[in-house]
Amino acid sequence: MQKMEQVSYKQFGCSFRLRNDQVDLLVTGEFGPRIIRFGFVGAENEFAEVDFSLAIPGHGTWRLHGGHRFWHAPEDMIRTYLPDDEPVRVEDQGEFIRVQQPVQQETGISKELDISFAPDQPSVNVVHRLRNHNLWPVDLAPWALSAMRDSGTCILPLPRRRAPSIGELPETSTITLWQFSDMSDRRFSWGRDCIRIRHDPAKATPQKIGALVTDGWAVYWRMGNLFLKTFDYVAGASYPDHGCNVEIFFNDRFLELETLGPFTRLAPGASVEHRETWRLYRDIPPITSDEDVSDSILPLVEQLRVEAPW
Repeated sequence: MQKMEQVSYKQFGCSFRLRNDQVDLLVTGEFGPRIIRFGFVGAENEFAEVDFSLAIPGHGTWRLHGGHRFWHAPEDMIRTYLPDDEPVRVEDQGEFIRVQQPVQQETGISKELDISFAPDQPSVNVVHRLRNHNLWPVDLAPWALSAMRDSGTCILPLPRRRAPSIGELPETSTITLWQFSDMSDRRFSWGRDCIRIRHDPAKATPQKIGALVTDGWAVYWRMGNLFLKTFDYVAGASYPDHGCNVEIFFNDRFLELETLGPFTRLAPGASVEHRETWRLYRDIPPITSDEDVSDSILPLVEQLRVEAPW
């Protein structure tokens, strides 16, 4: 059963704890929309909590904070890094909790999160919603970012491939690199079916990679706990950053597991949604090979798809 209570959480102040009998999360009330915590009840936070700020000329200071946040693409210094320090509205809608941000005056866009728990599983459904309050259409894509704790391993699955037929050499994968991406970095392990990304708190050099993940899932493993995120993939749609619906950014403090929806032209007054389902698992062995993914991860992905939506 889903429960909500108002609490004061560390330096983040007024927050709202949502939980079922197995997992809980914390939504910040003084800024956002932001889910600052997600984890097993009574256990440590699976998300990173970060003290970092960035001055945006003419627009104040953007604070990273950590946790799970919600942006819209394409990335732009003003559009993306606008401070989100205004209080949000948190309302109990019965079957879900709605978190609403005031309209951003610079963009005319507002953000909402609808959060619901599985009745008896360590699972959460998060619907991200962008709404256009302008008098003109806006081209954008939903962008959901989860900052994970240090020292884990991320799995970025690649589209399934097969031996080519005679006269048939179809392309299947999109991988995007940024100016600072370095594929010789040993935190990357390139497999046949996936890319494994090992977070190392001793290495401060930032890295980023993006891909088109047609299977609609990605995971982060840390100390036996597995955070599994599933999301929709729209075949034939146009995705940001040369066709990415999953992007991974990491430095010495955290690793961000990011998913994106397709580009859409949002009419005045219209909204667009991007849905993620999260599930936590305990006692999962380390993931060190493609075989580990096939044996340990893929059955969990299929199980979650059967269970959700609840």
